Amino acid sequence: MTSSTSREEPAEAAGEAEVQAQVEAQAQKPKAKKAKKANAAGAFTPTGALPARVAYPLAFLSGFLYFLGFPGIDIWPLSFVALVPLIVAMRGQTPRRAAGLGWLAGFTMTMTGFYWLLEMLQVFSGFPVVLCVLFMAILCAYQGGRIALAGWLYGRAEARGWPAAPVFALAFAVSELVYPLLFPWYYGASVHNAPVMMQVADLGGPILVGLVLVAPNLALAQVILARLRKEKIDRRILAVGVAVPLLAAVYGFVRMRSVDGAMAAAEKVRIGIVQGNMPLFDRNRALPLHVKMTQDIEREKDVDLVVWSEAAVPRSFSEARYEDEVYRTISQKLGVATIVGTVLRRPAGPGGRAAFFNTALMAGDDGKILGRYDKQYLLAFGEYLPFGETFPILYKWSPNSGQFTPGKSFEPLTWRDHRISTLICYEDILPAFVRQLVSHGDPDLLVNLTNDAWFGDSTEPWIHFALAKMRAVEHRRFLVRATNSGVSGIVDAAGRVVAHGGTFREEAVVGEARFMRQTTLFGLIGDAPWYIATIVIGAMAIRSRPKKALPTPAA
Repeated sequence: MTSSTSREEPAEAAGEAEVQAQVEAQAQKPKAKKAKKANAAGAFTPTGALPARVAYPLAFLSGFLYFLGFPGIDIWPLSFVALVPLIVAMRGQTPRRAAGLGWLAGFTMTMTGFYWLLEMLQVFSGFPVVLCVLFMAILCAYQGGRIALAGWLYGRAEARGWPAAPVFALAFAVSELVYPLLFPWYYGASVHNAPVMMQVADLGGPILVGLVLVAPNLALAQVILARLRKEKIDRRILAVGVAVPLLAAVYGFVRMRSVDGAMAAAEKVRIGIVQGNMPLFDRNRALPLHVKMTQDIEREKDVDLVVWSEAAVPRSFSEARYEDEVYRTISQKLGVATIVGTVLRRPAGPGGRAAFFNTALMAGDDGKILGRYDKQYLLAFGEYLPFGETFPILYKWSPNSGQFTPGKSFEPLTWRDHRISTLICYEDILPAFVRQLVSHGDPDLLVNLTNDAWFGDSTEPWIHFALAKMRAVEHRRFLVRATNSGVSGIVDAAGRVVAHGGTFREEAVVGEARFMRQTTLFGLIGDAPWYIATIVIGAMAIRSRPKKALPTPAA
């Protein structure tokens, strides 16, 4: 009797436990439904991440604000807040979703900010508009991958326990360094019209300027996230977000005063820029126009040096005889030292094709050719077709695309005991390349020859001009830009515009520059800190953050 009762008691207890569990499960159902409904309405998920229906619109908003704050539209104060929606949207997301959010922000920014790509593709490819729109979307999808990379690195590192704010800053900086772009750009260029905020470029290039802008974005995002999550605000992030731009501004103010003193003591040079505004494919008037404008500038403005735009002379000269040919046909008529943009050709070898070089020539005061620089970074679709050497039929399909050969020499042009490093087209927006050129030649003047007519009367020339300004700050040298259709101008060693013209008009821009050079930290170490940052964020993306050991209880 006793044995039977003892066996029945556990079974009865188990039945009661099962009934209790069912009762509790029924009680939890309304709570689960309520939580699901809250998440569907836009509340945070249990991991603290926003649902997709909220996160993706925020990413789109960041991309659009990025576009509004960037050169071209130039509402530059937006750069202090443009990334906030993206940072809020990414918090707590999986690496895959963080990458998707970053890509959407990047794609939005490039499709709106680089709308001028459509005209370039139409002009040079000859393809129908619909096909050009498709190609533009593909290109912008690729360009947007820069922010997607930042998102993926951020998502990986945050998921492994590393603090979100510094991780985002590292990921953003590294994406600007390592992601290969057809049309490079940097977030720091947003403050090109606020020179005091650009001066840290002589310490860490455009990436450091961008991080100065990222800091207040992270601080404001921290405030918003803390309010949404009903958490304490991390005052450290807030303090850094306020202190970083303030310190950068103080450094900028002090550094600009120092640079102004150096400029005042430097040798002056009066420069004239010929902006011919020649059509891309109908340039019969180009040579006589440039010669006449140069003669007029020399006679009326009393200049020391004149600069022509990229390929201002619409014909090619033999590489073997260009010094004599250019002197006889052009430079002996000018009456002033001139940097001439033209094209040189090398005859085809056995079974090969002729080579063409996009070239800048230095004509001295007497017209004799003193030096030559060949463009090294060629523009895809304009000067060459990607995979065109492998598949020559591509050039038949795109007859307006060039087949140029890149140069190799970093030697500066020499004139009157001065060294002038020349950059052609978008070489002036490549910080690492310009640093290499400056390191090799130690010039006392930077000159850029450009033709932005390919992109039409759009924001592109102004974006190009804004991006180029940073080179003057990074190396504390004057930058002279001569463009066919604008924007031509002179930028001083603090990134301020001394003189500039407009777009799509024939004009001469005249202003004063200085022969000067200074040693800067960026000139010495370049992107070394950002390569270290790449290793750090890579390690964070792979390894979890070590957990703090619990204190050993006292005996």
